Amino acid sequence: MSTNIVKRDKAALAARVAQDIPDGAYVNLGIGQPTFVANHLPPGREIVLHSENGILGMGPAPAPGDEDFDLINAGKQPVTLHDGGAFFHHADSFGMMRGGHLDICVLGAFQVSSRGDLANWSTGAKDAIPAVGGAMDLAVGAKQTWVMMDLLTKGGESKLVAECSYPLTGLGCVKRVYTDVATFECSPEGLRVVDMVDGMTLEMLTAWVKLPLRMA
Repeated sequence: MSTNIVKRDKAALAARVAQDIPDGAYVNLGIGQPTFVANHLPPGREIVLHSENGILGMGPAPAPGDEDFDLINAGKQPVTLHDGGAFFHHADSFGMMRGGHLDICVLGAFQVSSRGDLANWSTGAKDAIPAVGGAMDLAVGAKQTWVMMDLLTKGGESKLVAECSYPLTGLGCVKRVYTDVATFECSPEGLRVVDMVDGMTLEMLTAWVKLPLRMA
């Protein structure tokens, strides 16, 4: 691994995702890393955040000491609420998800295939997440599904794969993958590279992913 590569940390990765969310979008941020995106939305851009437990108009994380543990997201993390925000039954929330009313959802993943298949809910390991939860409804219900994750596992294997080996969440649903070293687009023709961090080259990235890559 080259020491010249400047990887995106969690904050930089969240800011990179936030940069691409358009004004006026209705967005769901999945459990885990995606929740950090709420703290990096560009000022002056009106983006309405949805949480599957029944919130619309969710704001960023509260300052330490200002937490209200009756106001939490789907991952049970304290959040804030913008003026005009609303609470509702989770059945109504899932109706929004399944009815195609969300423009974008941002999810984590264990694997994403080059054509956009998503596996993000179980590795089959002991104590692994026991059920897919709302990820399936989000992945196929949102107009666009984006993934944010580290490109490589702790063992050095690419999470971008030709075929997912973990249980699938959705087929062909992922449009973009934001990683710590590059941003990718998934398509029926394979993976396209949108951008790379400083120090990364297409040749190095191809060697890591072990799949054909081309620039977008």
